[in-house]
Amino acid sequence: MSFAAGQGSGRGSGASPVRVALLGSGGSIGRQAVDVLARNSDAFRVVAIATGSQAGVLEEQARLLHPIAVALADGDAAARLDLPAGTELVGGADALESLATRPDVDLVVVATGGMVALRSVLAALDAGKIVATANKETLVAGGHLVMPLARRLAAGVAAAPGGATHPLASPLGWLRPIDSEHSAIWQCLVGERHAAVERLWLTASGGPFLDSSVADLATVTPERALRHPTWTMGAKITIDSATLANKGLEVIEARWLYDVAFPAISVVIHPQSVVHSAVQFVDGSLKAQLGTPDMRLPIQYALTYPDRLASPTPAVDLIAAGRLEFRAPDEDRFPALRIARAAGVSGPLASAALISADEVAVARFLDGSLDFNGIPRLLDAAVDRFGAGSPAEPSLEQLINLDIEVRRFAEAYP
Repeated sequence: MSFAAGQGSGRGSGASPVRVALLGSGGSIGRQAVDVLARNSDAFRVVAIATGSQAGVLEEQARLLHPIAVALADGDAAARLDLPAGTELVGGADALESLATRPDVDLVVVATGGMVALRSVLAALDAGKIVATANKETLVAGGHLVMPLARRLAAGVAAAPGGATHPLASPLGWLRPIDSEHSAIWQCLVGERHAAVERLWLTASGGPFLDSSVADLATVTPERALRHPTWTMGAKITIDSATLANKGLEVIEARWLYDVAFPAISVVIHPQSVVHSAVQFVDGSLKAQLGTPDMRLPIQYALTYPDRLASPTPAVDLIAAGRLEFRAPDEDRFPALRIARAAGVSGPLASAALISADEVAVARFLDGSLDFNGIPRLLDAAVDRFGAGSPAEPSLEQLINLDIEVRRFAEAYP
């Protein structure tokens, strides 16, 4: 049986390296994934890497990882790439899907954003590849398309003799979350029965404006919003953390990943970012995952599951951490959380409108054409405009068309 059909990604004695395609290698998550892969070169063979426009970064990564194939979305820059001998440049509109479905790829790391990543995730799962994803569109807009594929792959493993206890007999063996919060919940659920889960607790740092007044929020600048108190992340996710929109998106992701109803998913503010999330069980027990705020840990866990390898991330020092605080989120000051949750309850059309509008809203805030409080106003308007109607479960092409419509609306929003 081949690796992708069910051997798992953990490496036993004498196992061959896991063959990896990394999509979005130039972003924050992508670069940290490169660090994890390079540090564990005996366990992983990077077959393919792709990024958008960072030609210099791609050249450096190609020299470090020696992939067989690379892709760069910027066609002009791609023509000038200086690649190691023997490295193939893959072009065309379907380059990401081509890399993700290569027969010599076992596991696809999706670190790129946008609806194009959803197409790649669906193609990879349909080809029987394991997918580790940091892309929110994958589940926020397309959870109804993605999870049936992951469940089908898991069922195929479970049906094989002795397969019921195999790591790939679970949908989470095939679609692996990289977000720190979802990685934490995943780790807490390993070995637990679904029926025993009472509630999921997603933690949020609260961002840089946790105690800011409504009046102060109206004057927030991009420079202030990008100063996250505990995490070092890309600009988009940092702004989403400041508005709490990211936590609303994670609520929707959790509903799809863990098959838990929205009323059983809660958000709690935890400024220290030591507890990355928790699961509450029917007997009242609470199981949490703690770690230092470093994305390399959840990236590595998604790559090595069900095994664990030594990590460059230091363990949490509980004595040094001292007091851990928790409080309820204020949805009056941070309405994006409420808007996102309501969109998730409404269904995929509303969720897709939400995430497309959020990408434009954050970009507009960063370029100065939208104020900080305008972000949730725009999200609310987009969900209201596009979130109702049919079909209840839009196809990939319908989601792509909706994405175009929502972006036009968001770009013209006053």
